[in-house]
Amino acid sequence: MRHRQILITTLFLLQLAAVSFAQYTIRDPKAIPLNGEWVFAMDPNDVGETGKWYREDAPLNRWNKVTVPHCFSVDPRYQFYTGTAWYRRTFPWQPTTGKRVLLHFDASYYETDVWINNRKVGTHEGGYTPFHFDVTDFLKAGTNTIAVSVNNNTWRHGTIPGSKDYNEPNDPFPGWINYGGLIRPVYLTAEPEVYTENVKIEAIPDLAKGTSTLTIRTRIRNAGGQAVSPKLTFRVEQNGRLLTLNWKQQPGSVAPNQTAVLVAETALKPADVKLWSVDQPTLYDVQVVAASDTVKTHFGIRKVEVRNAQLLLNGQPIKVAGGNRVVDYPHLGSLEPDWVVEKDLRLMKEAGMEFQRLTHYTPSETVYDWADRNGMLIITEAGNWQLTPRQMDNDTIRTKFRQQFREMVERDWNHPSVIAYSVGNEYLSEQPAGQRWTKDMIAYARELDPTRLYTFASMRLNTLPKKPEDEATQYCDFVSTNTYGNHANILKHIHSLYPDKPIFISEYGTRADGKDGEAGQVSHLEKFLSDIRQLPYVVGASWWSYNDYLSRHDGTNPDGTRPWGLVRHDRSKRPLYSTHQKGMAPVTVEKTAWELGPEGVHQLKLRITARQDFPAYTLKNYQLKTTGQTRTLPDLQPGQSVDITLPVSGFDKTLTIELTKPTGFTILTQTIDLTNDTRTSNR
Repeated sequence: MRHRQILITTLFLLQLAAVSFAQYTIRDPKAIPLNGEWVFAMDPNDVGETGKWYREDAPLNRWNKVTVPHCFSVDPRYQFYTGTAWYRRTFPWQPTTGKRVLLHFDASYYETDVWINNRKVGTHEGGYTPFHFDVTDFLKAGTNTIAVSVNNNTWRHGTIPGSKDYNEPNDPFPGWINYGGLIRPVYLTAEPEVYTENVKIEAIPDLAKGTSTLTIRTRIRNAGGQAVSPKLTFRVEQNGRLLTLNWKQQPGSVAPNQTAVLVAETALKPADVKLWSVDQPTLYDVQVVAASDTVKTHFGIRKVEVRNAQLLLNGQPIKVAGGNRVVDYPHLGSLEPDWVVEKDLRLMKEAGMEFQRLTHYTPSETVYDWADRNGMLIITEAGNWQLTPRQMDNDTIRTKFRQQFREMVERDWNHPSVIAYSVGNEYLSEQPAGQRWTKDMIAYARELDPTRLYTFASMRLNTLPKKPEDEATQYCDFVSTNTYGNHANILKHIHSLYPDKPIFISEYGTRADGKDGEAGQVSHLEKFLSDIRQLPYVVGASWWSYNDYLSRHDGTNPDGTRPWGLVRHDRSKRPLYSTHQKGMAPVTVEKTAWELGPEGVHQLKLRITARQDFPAYTLKNYQLKTTGQTRTLPDLQPGQSVDITLPVSGFDKTLTIELTKPTGFTILTQTIDLTNDTRTSNR
């Protein structure tokens, strides 16, 4: 009988895995997905818990079927419902001696309560970060019932994000929809009694010597009854090549029912060091084995610094554009299946958006995996969206923020694409509460991860500060400013306050429904570029926003959209998209001659120049493509040029060229006029 139960369970889980992995990546290879069909019910009167809707024998005749991950806010039956909703399903299980079973939620918006087999497992608050419960003692052999209540009411005081306490009209909630539900994968893992909870990898290169130190901090959970002293083993590969490394491990033990962090260090010789960068996103795969438990992840070796008002990546100055991405897609809301992540980030990459504070909360980890593989620099932000001074001084809100910030950091600290953390957006940073918040939260965050840079997105630098100590940016590694208009004067003022800090423009832009319409977006960007190209201390500029999105915030259109994007809500491109792509390409292409060459073959001569103003960074292994021809460009430092001669046959009057990155992304498409003058047109 036991073998039959195991077979049934195995077949069931394989079927679930096939459904789950088709849409949503679950990173843990040991995951037993609970994605798929659940039943769902609204609970507008909050009677579900007292009515014991979680019980195995609760009637389900009025419940509806849904597919998890699920965003109930976009389902026509529950559109824009705010309140408590319930999910239920059953699953088979066969307990195994010596195993701990963890129930994982990659995110659930916003407050979540969980029951298994009539018993309450636990509660979590926070809508965008992962959490888990040990449910070993709640499971039974055979059929198990899980019930989850989710409340998306963040229109009240005390939630993050949440309502302000100014008592102003039309300002109850942040500028995005409170999309509710089990919005990311739900799954189980079966762990040994001694297992790895988390791994933190610190790879710090010595740029002068070409070497790197590698430190792995492994947090071990001992769920057994005896103290243990596990010896860890490590396997590190780069592009399938196993590295031979000598590890030094600090001895340590883990008491019963406790966790402990074990530290191991090694050194990589120059032949083993391949630096990660925007155009060469080299990754290393690592396995950490603790007794019978194996954890896999990846990391990159790169060095990020700020010095003399410059941002340095691997010792080289880098200035690059970016964009803010609101997690909002038609008919999906805040769901992020793999294909949406791929679609959005590819569009962003090819538009020249490579350095960005993506949004005011934590997107799915698939976003960061994509950024790691394809080369993006990201500032990730948690929680504080325009919290008021009273809220920032509130101990409960501070505790909630620290919890959500920790969950974000502990998920994302191995991603080389994450170069900085932000402790908030657009709060009153000149007031004492804003100053305290910034200083305290950055200090707390540095304890979690001292390897990153720290900032916050300020809206107060545009007019208020007279002295650097008047505003909380004094505590940051670099300036992040949300600045809409009058860019040259404002940025010069900010630089005068903080002359040693590089400036990242975390938001700028204009809406497509302004007085000049979509053409106004184009002219706004062109004027913006002419302004910042005079300012060598501007290292990044992130357009608000990459995409249109739905909102209930003041100023939203009657159709519910906020049309700021390079792309519309359905991701169709606006004229701004091609303007941004051309303006944010790190090169210019100039036709210098069109002439008859040897043997009567026409020759097109082009000058390719690496920008030295903005954006600007060293170009390596870029390619110029035309019909039937591909040329690899020589390495170009900012300001350097190379002349290219292309033989052209036929009678066409134009030639379209493409410039591609070494990662394969096309970042510039330009049409050259093949006549005797030197004018070019851009497509």
